[in-house]
Amino acid sequence: MASTSTRTAAAGPHASARSSTAVLAIASGAAFLAMLDATVANLAVADLHSDFPAIAIGDLSWVITIYAITFAALLAPGGRFADLLGRRALLAGGAFVFTTMSLAAAVAPTFGILLVARGLQGAGAAAMIPASLAVILADTPPERRAAAIGAWSAAGALAAAAGPTIGGALVDAAGWRAVFLITVPAGIALLAATRLLPPGEVRPEGAPRPRTPDLLGTLLLAGGVGSLALGVSRGAAWGWGDVRTLVAIAGGLAPVAIVLGRSRSHPAPAVEVWLWRSRTFALANLASLIYGAVLFSWLLVGVLFLTQVWGYSPLETGLAMTPGAVSAALVALGCGPLVARHGPRPVVLIGLATLAAAGVWVVLAVEDTPAFVALWLPAGTLVGVGMGAIATGMSSAAALSVAPAQFAAGVGLNQAARAVGGALGVAAMATILRGTDPAAAASYLGVYEMCIVLLGAAAVVSWGLKR
Repeated sequence: MASTSTRTAAAGPHASARSSTAVLAIASGAAFLAMLDATVANLAVADLHSDFPAIAIGDLSWVITIYAITFAALLAPGGRFADLLGRRALLAGGAFVFTTMSLAAAVAPTFGILLVARGLQGAGAAAMIPASLAVILADTPPERRAAAIGAWSAAGALAAAAGPTIGGALVDAAGWRAVFLITVPAGIALLAATRLLPPGEVRPEGAPRPRTPDLLGTLLLAGGVGSLALGVSRGAAWGWGDVRTLVAIAGGLAPVAIVLGRSRSHPAPAVEVWLWRSRTFALANLASLIYGAVLFSWLLVGVLFLTQVWGYSPLETGLAMTPGAVSAALVALGCGPLVARHGPRPVVLIGLATLAAAGVWVVLAVEDTPAFVALWLPAGTLVGVGMGAIATGMSSAAALSVAPAQFAAGVGLNQAARAVGGALGVAAMATILRGTDPAAAASYLGVYEMCIVLLGAAAVVSWGLKR
């Protein structure tokens, strides 16, 4: 029986190009939706307090954290589910869960139901990421893979950076529920579009069926990351020597260690640790972990600063974040050919240096008085340039350092590392800000200083990335 790619090629180059363009558009749309909801709720936290006044502001941030936790935990085994169910089936299933839970979050009557919906929404997003990139790369010639990764990364970078912009406009116009409701029609459109994708490979007769990923390991990983994030975020309030803090941190580290140990011998591990035998892949994952802590805390602290110190409305805050979002997308698109010619290392290092320079500028120049044109606009544009370059470079380093059969697993692990870092970074940010004056610019400098230090660490790690 002829394969899908053979039939497409037989139809002529123009048909093949149209098919590739459609596949790239659908997969990039999935990446956009998944990453959008990682940051679109940043501006909804304050508005949530009006509907749930009994919940402390600090605890409301778990609407963001719980998405990051389930997203991180399920990204790692996502590649194996793609092998088990098929790329198109996993993408469609993830889109269905994501869309259904978006609606559940939008109409949630209690904060507990909202948290559950957000957690399951993160699970749906976690299925969409490795499946979407696997869909692109499975039928992309090697010489075009860097460009395809660039386009896919640009969609994710644009979504992460544009999340506060979109969220601010929606919260200002219609309240926090609109932040989740807006993704419902987009999710339905994505679910319908998955029917246009090629069905994927046909398993040869007699070939063994891929094993179901380690479900216990996956649950332990999610619980471990969640417990660790809880300990870090509440450590300042409880006390770092308090039994609750120590139990939460130990209860996070122990399950993660168990999962890594199980994964070394499990036939279908939750974390494919053997991929780390590739030095470039291992370094790309470590750099993504560190960078994730920077990315998510940077985007969230920017929102808090603009609203609390400069007194911007949610709409004004969203618009202020727009230049960074645009520059991130444009740079991510343009970096694909650069990665193809020079490898990921220079692209990643330049992105890290640019982002660090923007951080130093903010620390030295920021004041309580608004200075959008003199400070925020140019610094925010630099931030977007750095984030766009880093997103493409790190994704390329991870995907192209493993064999084609492991693309989904490799990207899943890399994105999981970034998401885990993001959950811990937001938790660390909450610890730094606890007890400070939210209306004082000086209160936020510690978060930017943390980001600058982490960017330096990521640069040291990224120096080892090879072409």
